[in-house]
This record gives sequence, C-alpha cells and structure tokens, in this order.
Amino acid sequence: MVEKFEFWKSEKDGLWYFHLVAPNGEIVAQSQGYSTKDNCINGIKAIKLYAPTAIIYGE
Repeated sequence: MVEKFEFWKSEKDGLWYFHLVAPNGEIVAQSQGYSTKDNCINGIKAIKLYAPTAIIYGE
C-alpha cells in the first residue's frame, strides 16, 4: 500500500474534506471543511507543496 490523499463531500454539512493516509492505512491528517471540490483539491496541492519545507514547532 502507498500513502494517499482521499477526499469526499460530507453528507452532514455539505463541505469537502480530505485525509492523508499513511501506507499502513492509518489517517495521519484531516483537513478543514472546504466549500467546493476545487478548493479541497487546492488544499491537497498546498500540503504537497509546502509540507516538505514546513518547520515543526512545539515544546
């Protein structure tokens, strides 16, 4: 299995969401809700673009 993004439209609130799924099938990230499918896909593209250079903050 490979890592992947899965996206869907919620029946509950009508918004679009995506998951980032690890190779073992575990969901490692979930998005906010997006008003359109295109905006959701753009959110996925942003993660793919910026995540490799993102700085980790915390204690």
